[in-house]
Amino acid sequence: MVSNLIVCVLATCAGADPITPAIPGVEAMRIFGPEAPGDYKHPAAITELDNGDLYVAYYGGSGEYGVDTKVFGARRRPGEEKFSTPEVIAEQPFRSAGNPVVWQAPDGLVWLFYVVRYGETWSESRIHAKISRDGAQTWSDSMLLAAELGMMVRNKPIVLRNGDYLLPVYHETGHDREMVGADTTSLFLRHNPKTREWTESSRIRSRQGNLQPAPAQITDDYLICFCRRGGGYGPVTDGWLVRAESHDGGHTWSEGVDSEFPNPNAAVDLVRLRNGHLMLIYNNSMTRRCPLSVAISMDGGQTWPVKKDLFTGPGVYAYPYAFQGKDDKVYLIFTSDSRTVINLAVFDEEAILKD
Repeated sequence: MVSNLIVCVLATCAGADPITPAIPGVEAMRIFGPEAPGDYKHPAAITELDNGDLYVAYYGGSGEYGVDTKVFGARRRPGEEKFSTPEVIAEQPFRSAGNPVVWQAPDGLVWLFYVVRYGETWSESRIHAKISRDGAQTWSDSMLLAAELGMMVRNKPIVLRNGDYLLPVYHETGHDREMVGADTTSLFLRHNPKTREWTESSRIRSRQGNLQPAPAQITDDYLICFCRRGGGYGPVTDGWLVRAESHDGGHTWSEGVDSEFPNPNAAVDLVRLRNGHLMLIYNNSMTRRCPLSVAISMDGGQTWPVKKDLFTGPGVYAYPYAFQGKDDKVYLIFTSDSRTVINLAVFDEEAILKD
């Protein structure tokens, strides 16, 4: 691990102010701004392909509920400084397509999961998917993965120790653009790569609803996840990340309970590092999506002794999505600037652990 890095702003996109990390050892760059296709950009996902390319997907268009929104993809090859011009990789005529998750499975297939909205609110969405057999150069036709209205995707899959894939999904209710229903639940779609079958886990229920689960496997049987809380978007005094557990390898899940981490009704991500540590990336606030912070657990999520703010200031830094690369660095993508800019931060765990 490199422990004496200095803050380094790698690059900026046209029309956007530089983004500065709050701690040393974090490299940060704005990779797409208002000049890139789709004025609205939110949220974004990122994966590292087998050939070393970084591949980003986001949904863009006139706005969150615009029927013109499409899923865009772009890549950065090893040794290059900039990502390619984004291209449309998924769209649905006369309907909004969004919330992409892009991920390369151990067998080499690249999966693109995304949401198509069939009504006026997210409660009328369904999950679609595509695959690529050539490293995200070309994509298959769209397939319907979850037909139940209200089903959505947001966070990356994990590979379980038995080889199954666990895709985090959620069922949003309420039919309200300003309120997530209290009966909104988180769950997981489990994929057997040998039989190509998908099955559904039990659903996580909680005090005010929960969505967008981020899981981590601790042992063969024991998994934990953190979920975004439900409810409204205004300031509150009792808004917490929801935590749930599975003791049978991710098939069934406990009731969701309030954790120690505040949540302003905003997305989070959880990464299990190769050394076994857990890294939680979240907005450390009950009132706004700032700061963007990180917490580390060395004991399987029982305690979180390290908590640091990554990005602070007057802006909004939202929808973190992260993975640990082949170089052991953490790659974190998130949006800012009224959902018009996509940012990338890269850092070693040591930068967070250092006093």
